[in-house]
Amino acid sequence: MDRPPKQEQERATTEITEVGPNVLRMQLPIQMPGLGHVNTYALLDDRGAAIVDPGLPGPATWKALQERLTSAGLKPRDVHTVIVTHSHPDHFGTAGKLAEEAGADLLTHAAFHNPFVHHHDHGELDEVDPEDLFVGTPMDDTPWGTKGMRPPLKRRMMFKLMRLPFLKLFVPPKPSMRVRDGDVVKLAGREWFAVHTPGHTLDHLCLHDPEGGLLLSGDHVLPTITPHIAGIGAGRDPLKGFVDSLDKVAGLVGVQTVLPAHGHPFGDLQGRVDSIKAHHEERMDKLRELSASLGPSTVTEYSHHLFRKARWGYMAESETYAHLEHLRLSGLATRREEGGQVLYDVHPLS
Repeated sequence: MDRPPKQEQERATTEITEVGPNVLRMQLPIQMPGLGHVNTYALLDDRGAAIVDPGLPGPATWKALQERLTSAGLKPRDVHTVIVTHSHPDHFGTAGKLAEEAGADLLTHAAFHNPFVHHHDHGELDEVDPEDLFVGTPMDDTPWGTKGMRPPLKRRMMFKLMRLPFLKLFVPPKPSMRVRDGDVVKLAGREWFAVHTPGHTLDHLCLHDPEGGLLLSGDHVLPTITPHIAGIGAGRDPLKGFVDSLDKVAGLVGVQTVLPAHGHPFGDLQGRVDSIKAHHEERMDKLRELSASLGPSTVTEYSHHLFRKARWGYMAESETYAHLEHLRLSGLATRREEGGQVLYDVHPLS
């Protein structure tokens, strides 16, 4: 039986909607596992507009973004600030080009980095390959013992065809404004507060508008799916960081509408936070049950019991690793290496 699509999987429409005072929602198409669009928000003021998360790199996104701006009565030169909530390509991919075209500031959290562009000591950049941005498959060995893998030949060939148009349009994002937790930014004619929310990524940024009752939540809180918790690159204990950040945003005063990066705006932030936290508690309970029946097992083995087969692979393993590491750091699991494999033994439920 087919599962009904989640909000976040819906395809982008050309509709422009006002979702708060001086705040417009535009949807850009994306093709990533489990996602059909990214919400790009325009925050309007007497200077023009700030644009949040302008989508993937490449000509298709750039064309769609220009069309959406036109529908909203804006031109690229009207953009004074480009805001990136975190370092995933569906959020920062077109940010550098838009900022360059508009002569705009590019605002991120202080910890933001582009993981796909490497600077040499003499200031030059490594060439960027679209395969690095989209493939989601590690080329290096993982800390849980999985060997680096290459994507299937068909996918590699597709990315080779994309390479030239991609490189013509991709501009590496170079933040000119880096904010930290609690910093104030003037957007849409009023004050917004930076809220650092690590977990999905280490550099994830939400923006709170107490006057308008809004929270720009990026991928931190989504309406119908639970955000991916990366086991690598998001701190020592990404799951703890994520849960702590969920409690932080739930404690914000006066949030009436959450503006997520995928899916529709929604209310009841506390209820959604509780649901996401309950999901992760269930995952950890499941790991305890699995350990009791399987005995010490690899991350891959655990992931195959937590995720349906269509989701097996690096992302499932990475999130499973984040849960197992959280249990280990909490004193509820142990790990050891055996025959080149990393094995976890999770303590049973008391």
